[in-house]
Amino acid sequence: MTGLAMKFRNLPLFLLAVCMPLLAQTPVNQNNPHDTTKRDPREVRTAATQKAPSDAGAPSLADGDWPTYNGDLSGRRYSPLTKINTTNVRQLELAWTFRVNETSGGGRRISSTPLEVDGVLYFTVPSHVWAVDARTGVKLWQFDWKSKGGEAIGNRGVAVRGNTVYFETEDDYLVAIDRSTGQEKWHAEIGEAEANRAKFNFGSVPPTIVKNHVMVGVSGDDFDVPGFVEAHDPETGALQWRWYTHPNPGEPEAKSWPNDEAMLHGGGMTWVPGTYDPELNLYYFGTGNAQPVINGEARPGDNLYTGTICALNPDTGKLVWYFQPNPHDTHDWDAVQTPVLIDGVINGQKRKLLAQASRNGWFFVLDRTNGKALVSTPFAHQSWTLGLNSKGQPIPNLEKMPKPNGSLVSPNQSGAANWHPPSYDPQTGLFYVAASDAYSVYYVFDNNKKPEGWAGNDRGGYSRFALRALDYKTGKLKWEHPWIAGSARSGMLTTAGGLLFTGDTVSSFVAFNAATGAILWHAGLGNPVTNGPTTFVLDGQQYVTAAAGDTLYAFVLR
Repeated sequence: MTGLAMKFRNLPLFLLAVCMPLLAQTPVNQNNPHDTTKRDPREVRTAATQKAPSDAGAPSLADGDWPTYNGDLSGRRYSPLTKINTTNVRQLELAWTFRVNETSGGGRRISSTPLEVDGVLYFTVPSHVWAVDARTGVKLWQFDWKSKGGEAIGNRGVAVRGNTVYFETEDDYLVAIDRSTGQEKWHAEIGEAEANRAKFNFGSVPPTIVKNHVMVGVSGDDFDVPGFVEAHDPETGALQWRWYTHPNPGEPEAKSWPNDEAMLHGGGMTWVPGTYDPELNLYYFGTGNAQPVINGEARPGDNLYTGTICALNPDTGKLVWYFQPNPHDTHDWDAVQTPVLIDGVINGQKRKLLAQASRNGWFFVLDRTNGKALVSTPFAHQSWTLGLNSKGQPIPNLEKMPKPNGSLVSPNQSGAANWHPPSYDPQTGLFYVAASDAYSVYYVFDNNKKPEGWAGNDRGGYSRFALRALDYKTGKLKWEHPWIAGSARSGMLTTAGGLLFTGDTVSSFVAFNAATGAILWHAGLGNPVTNGPTTFVLDGQQYVTAAAGDTLYAFVLR
């Protein structure tokens, strides 16, 4: 441990929050080759000096990479790496920083989870992709997309397959980039791009690679249009299939809508990448809220497949099963939170499970072979239900529907959980989520018979935030760390070193003992952590990364 680490090791959290940004922006040692914040652009290395991307053998968590949004396709965000563990995490120090200098509609905020493949990190903000040397933080290339419009509130990252990087643009294109040079290979429309932009739909979702399919989703809920998932050919971008998040007219589930017009314009966006079970060959993802938003009087019924966890065959785009956590949503509570795949034991029986901490405050564990609910229980304050039906679905309380003069409901519109990725640690058997207990008054401001888009809103009241560790078998709380101030949320990372990494609600990056919830290390970043942390190993050294605002930070043991 260096003297610097010893010096700051025991400082109070608030003081570190002040000190660490200075460390990040001002090199500790002026000769420190890892701090790229003030690096002369002429020193940026060309792609020709880098290791050629390998097509042989897919990168994996087991090999020390972080090759997908969640590390692998299970959604667990659990790394088998152990070099950084509960006994030495206090020796973590800043290795390098990388600051983006592009302004997008969402500001200079890195929401993207950086992928690490062959020693290179790939990450995004809207319209921009970077390849950065994972050892030093030095930029290798930057790709800039000339956007034709769309919403640029955030972009959550890329997918990598062979020598190609894929990402979605805010004006609804899937773009393929040469991983060696940073040059575009091709781009393809997501849906009908121009028509999508007219309806305020946009791209923000990291693509997911499943076999020879590049799976993409769509974001936005300002107009009454349907959501969808598409699969594209990874070599050409050609559309393979598209599945809309509503039943087809005449199907039994169509009866969950008052008429076909409401159903075909009912929302259900696909904001977050899904997960995949190769044995079952099923792709799992959640869908967004129903539309019109807040005011549901014009669309009585459960409104399938909005607010729903879906399982598709990725080769055909056909729906295999569904489970709707949020029937007839009227509070902007989507069900897009990551469906985490767990291979566990319930009631003495080995099961293939799917767990979701949903935005509506309920924790669900499903049999992922058929979508049947095994556990349905609240993980945060909620006041909107009358209980559960025979399928394990919450029953909405009509008294808690938004009204012109307001209705007090928990959770608030931001939800008990949001898009920030959770984590599951198979060593502890715990599911970790950034939770919120909050009350808000929901009101309707457009109560005509056919509102469009947003027909109401909410105004917040009491709220508190906490990191919660849930027993996946029961959903019961095992431990909790309440945050005393702030309202930011960030993603989770667990490791075989017994650690849980996440951001607090203010501006610190924190390492917990995953089993007990004890804080073992923290570093102030100047802004809240705005993405999901990752870890990887290079040259025998384990790195941990997190983004805060416009800056990506990497830490290593010293």
